Amino acid sequence: MSAPLVLLHGWGLSSAVWAPLTTQLSSDLTIHTPDLPGHGAAPAAGETLTDWADALIPALPDGATVVGWSLGAQLALHLAAHAPHKVARLLLIAASPRFVQTDNWPTAIPVDTLTEFRQSFDLDPAATQRRFVALQALGDAARREVSATLTATLTPADANRQPALATGLRLLAETDQRPLVSRITQPVRLLHGSEDKLMPVAAAEWLADHLPNGRLSVFQHSGHAPFVSRPADCATLIESFIRD
Repeated sequence: MSAPLVLLHGWGLSSAVWAPLTTQLSSDLTIHTPDLPGHGAAPAAGETLTDWADALIPALPDGATVVGWSLGAQLALHLAAHAPHKVARLLLIAASPRFVQTDNWPTAIPVDTLTEFRQSFDLDPAATQRRFVALQALGDAARREVSATLTATLTPADANRQPALATGLRLLAETDQRPLVSRITQPVRLLHGSEDKLMPVAAAEWLADHLPNGRLSVFQHSGHAPFVSRPADCATLIESFIRD
């Protein structure tokens, strides 16, 4: 029997977003798809990435292959460094060690762009979520399918969920995982869409170069959610990585 498989989704969505992928994975895999704190059916957890990781840890099996997408990739990197008994292998989709630009990190979105996005979310969260879905689907050959799937699996930004979702945006703005990357010694596979308009491929290339055991696969004609637009291809890559 293979090691358990954990799938950590991205900001503003729920674990239901993994359905296109999980239907393509072998039935002999034990798959865990937790909701991130404050997303889906999960209760909110503190204000830091550590708080969010600590909230996830009790439900995660030991020795898992952990797949993290976008914000979920940030959490997966944190878990690999700080709870290595939980992470035997790491597969990162649309990942970046830092989501916003700095003087020494140009391979990200401008700070002002994410600041405006956060302000927009405070004023009109539903419209901001729709805009975020559009950005994730942009450039993908299966743009309509990606948009429909992401829209259907959004966590509603109601009064109960909006504070946790706003915290998630702040974590995207503030988190910088570059200092811990060299400490992650598990085998790591990176999967990135060539047309990702949120996270440039260069960010994944940097991770592949700086992770001790990192390797990158780029899916052509795919955007920020290649596991939605090309689930069979992603499933094949994941299963090959697990059994390598």
